[in-house]
Amino acid sequence: MKPIRHIVIVGGGTAGWMAAAALSRLKEGNDLAIELIESEEIGTVGVGEATIPPFVEFNQLLGIDEREMMSATQASFKLGIQFMNWGKQGDSYIHPFGAYGYPIDGVGFHQHWHRARAEADQRPIQAFNLETMAAYFGKFSRTEDFRGQDLPPVNYAYHIDATRYARFLRALSEKRGVVRSEGKVVDVTLDGESGHVASVTKSDGTVIAGDLFVDCSGFRGLLIEQALETGYEDWRHLLPCDRAVALPCLREDGSPPAPFTRATAHSAGWQWCVPLQHRNGNGHVYCSAFMQDDEAHDILVGNLAGKPQADPNFLRFVTGRRKKFWNRNVIALGLAAGFMEPLESTSIHLINTGVNKLIALLSLAGITQVQEDAFNRFTTKEYVRIRDFLVLHYNATTRDDSEFWNHVRTMKVPDSLVEKVELFRLNGQIFREEDELFTETSWAAVMMGQGITMQGHNPMADRIPATDLKKEFDEIERSVRFAVDRMPTHHDYLKRYCPAPEQAAVAA
Repeated sequence: MKPIRHIVIVGGGTAGWMAAAALSRLKEGNDLAIELIESEEIGTVGVGEATIPPFVEFNQLLGIDEREMMSATQASFKLGIQFMNWGKQGDSYIHPFGAYGYPIDGVGFHQHWHRARAEADQRPIQAFNLETMAAYFGKFSRTEDFRGQDLPPVNYAYHIDATRYARFLRALSEKRGVVRSEGKVVDVTLDGESGHVASVTKSDGTVIAGDLFVDCSGFRGLLIEQALETGYEDWRHLLPCDRAVALPCLREDGSPPAPFTRATAHSAGWQWCVPLQHRNGNGHVYCSAFMQDDEAHDILVGNLAGKPQADPNFLRFVTGRRKKFWNRNVIALGLAAGFMEPLESTSIHLINTGVNKLIALLSLAGITQVQEDAFNRFTTKEYVRIRDFLVLHYNATTRDDSEFWNHVRTMKVPDSLVEKVELFRLNGQIFREEDELFTETSWAAVMMGQGITMQGHNPMADRIPATDLKKEFDEIERSVRFAVDRMPTHHDYLKRYCPAPEQAAVAA
């Protein structure tokens, strides 16, 4: 075992600087050098602007001030994702971050809700979710704003400018001792005996040796694939979209930023809208087998809220994952590790959890096979479960208005997903396996939102007298209404809590 004294991160962007910021915490009390190599010549993808709640915890662990970060990245708050035209044309539902109600007598809320519906209670399940109702009315507050009151917690994430976020983390990382090295990596040297990466060479001839390398070089996988030939597992038979065009725009209609991401299905894919404080991040994800680039671009431009602020950025990708995420002394993060669509905002999350697992498993005494195997096993499970959840969105549809929707509606899906859907359809049962990312509410929201109905419910839900159940439901609904009524608008909250510099200047 060779001690780890020098960690080299190849590539900047969101992945590189998230890794650098987190690993910089290891420098305190340890003889450790951390160096990040990036080139101004190589642009970052920079379209991943929507996050999910674990990202809030990631920033807290780094000791980041939320207000400062949100102001610097022109961020807004996010309570969930609105899906439009997915189950069928004209459909709309929100996948919220918080739970529907709460378990009653040890049974999930949606089970009791199904029973109540059968007994003529016509209230939609969304009425019992704080995040959904706040999103519908454009309201926002944090849990701390209701301190001392018995109200549901507010679960949220952020919409951020990913380029600005990387810049923010760079300043933090360099302050904590991470060294940034400018230049393009043109060669990788492997150790003849171990096969580990020994060093990388920049275009100016500088050789940088290291003990542990973190590959954040994007789709190229400069170390994990080009040098170590790790291999890639192609998932296009399950997630066939392989193109995207991204285009930020102004909000010229004067509308305030919504506290949710919007994903609108089109004829061969879908469009994202991520509202920041000053602009919207937009993109159209599509399948090249069913749509050409020009058509995808025209659909995107035709559905913008204002004037484009940049040239369109066309991206090509293959959905899937590396066959190993940790290979020898290289750990791949971000796009170098794999890619699944930004449909549920999991791209930045997978960087987050990859960094967390690396820090948890890392020993500065050296690298062992046990560490590598554990990292790969945990990460593979995470990718597969997220993959199944994304596949659900495409497969659970009645749309037959295009070849694309006919294809994804009838394609063979993993047995694990078939089981999940059939159990829910039978009696509403949803099993979360180990530390699966998506909650019972997440699965229920998408399945019900896209037309998968419960034929029955868990008989344990019948134990509570109807009058007692109605009292519970009434109390939950009152709490949600009380909280939403007292929330300021999302726009006003941003202006008071974390105005971006340009906004603050205007207000002054």
